[in-house]
Amino acid sequence: MQLLDGKKTAAEIKIEVAEEIKRLKSNGGKIPHLVAVLVGNNGASITYVDAKIAACKLVGMKSTIVRLNDTVTEKELLKKVDELNKDKDVDGFIVQLPLPKHINEKKVTEAIRPTKDVDGFHPSNIGKMMLNLPTFLPATPFGILQLIERYNIETNGKHCVVIGRSSIVGSPIANLMSRNSYPGNCTVTLTHSRTVNLAEITKTADILIVALGKPHFIKPEMVKDGVVIFDVGITRIADKSKKSGYKLYGDVDFEAVKDKASFITPVPGGVGPMTIVSLLKNTLLAAKDK
Repeated sequence: MQLLDGKKTAAEIKIEVAEEIKRLKSNGGKIPHLVAVLVGNNGASITYVDAKIAACKLVGMKSTIVRLNDTVTEKELLKKVDELNKDKDVDGFIVQLPLPKHINEKKVTEAIRPTKDVDGFHPSNIGKMMLNLPTFLPATPFGILQLIERYNIETNGKHCVVIGRSSIVGSPIANLMSRNSYPGNCTVTLTHSRTVNLAEITKTADILIVALGKPHFIKPEMVKDGVVIFDVGITRIADKSKKSGYKLYGDVDFEAVKDKASFITPVPGGVGPMTIVSLLKNTLLAAKDK
């Protein structure tokens, strides 16, 4: 078993991004500017945004957090999105999900200008991805692709099983893994909560990508020897023994499954850091494309 160390790989990519930003600056270019819009006080969202801002600082990228109360109206949030769309100093911005129930997430996503949509969620960018045109890839799938490349994992002709059909992870990574290029050329099976005989399907996977949100869902009897596993799921469970007051669990029972895998991501420290660094790369691309 070889650990797919997202933390280590992300650190290496951050160095590369920092060097690129230095070159931009030395050539008289603009320092990339990422803005994160944070609505409310969701603990996980605050943690994610803080990590993204810290990563920006580390690579020399400008960053700003726009904090809004969870009582903000949809109209007020859309107005802020419009302001950021028009702000020439802002290269890319994200609206951290989830949003309060009274706000339509799809409407907010569609309001973001595609050229500033560094999360890669806008329908225009998803459409370009489907057509294999240059665009911002959704950050988590992009992070998985980079891990595959950095660890030279063979994908050609492999059976890739994806669990979870969200527009953020499952559906886009299924599309990307089936592309006629590397990483890709897989035969992809997209499964979800309504899939019948799921364990029979996962046992045929050469590459298993799990984005379900159910802690320790994948057990050793559900995978074959030599499988490559990407665990996207992350669930917080209260744990008084931890300084943070909680422990993070992935969708894969890591300790029970790891010895059957050829490659596997841990939680935390696997896909998560790669998601953040992919956001940085998208923002850098947005700044360079101006």
